Amino acid sequence: MGILEKNSTNTSDNIMPNNDDFFTFENLHKSYTEGERSRTVLQGAEASFAQGEFAAILGKSGSGKSTILNLISGIDTLDQGRIVLEDQELTAMDERQRTLFRRKHIGFVFQFFNLLPTLSVIENVVLPLELNGTSRKVAAQQAQGLLEAVGLPDRAATYPDRLSGGEQQRVAIARALVNDPLLVLADEPTGNLDVETGEQVLELLDSLTRQAGKNLIMVTHSRSNAAVADRVLRLLDGKLVDEDLP
Repeated sequence: MGILEKNSTNTSDNIMPNNDDFFTFENLHKSYTEGERSRTVLQGAEASFAQGEFAAILGKSGSGKSTILNLISGIDTLDQGRIVLEDQELTAMDERQRTLFRRKHIGFVFQFFNLLPTLSVIENVVLPLELNGTSRKVAAQQAQGLLEAVGLPDRAATYPDRLSGGEQQRVAIARALVNDPLLVLADEPTGNLDVETGEQVLELLDSLTRQAGKNLIMVTHSRSNAAVADRVLRLLDGKLVDEDLP
């Protein structure tokens, strides 16, 4: 049984559970050293999210949007603060624990796709499952199901350089969802696509994560992209503030 089949009964009515503490981060601080200078990116950023919520984080280039995703996923480490996902404190984990947690529970969609060029489409999609020890047969079945969901069932043996940008991002979405994550992070997922293709990819990402009952946190500089989300936050001076879009 695939990820979408398992979870579709929970979200058919689009009713969001009333649990604002499913995913929280508190008092996030992060600075970087650039030469002899220190640049502060986050200064006490915090937010809480309900289970199944799609949230967009708006901010100008260099404001720290991608830094937040890297901290949530454990790719980068905090100077100060706390991140908790479904009662598990990511900031209390060591590097190995964060890596294992990320592999099992977090899916990532990048602006530039980040597909491995020497692997076929299906090999890229099954990679998170294989890293988690899933058998090759089961992994292939789940990956093929996701390729069907993103509209690429006949491209499994194709290599990324033979795909358009939109097709590559569809593969990346399948890869992000294949391990049935608790949380999907998207870093400017339409930023490398033309407007029409970007709208199609965003619609697909939105529908598949909602269908699977997953939390989605997307960072973007586009107000029109952000308007698709249930909730919009803006990153200003290192802090997050809720913003109402028309």
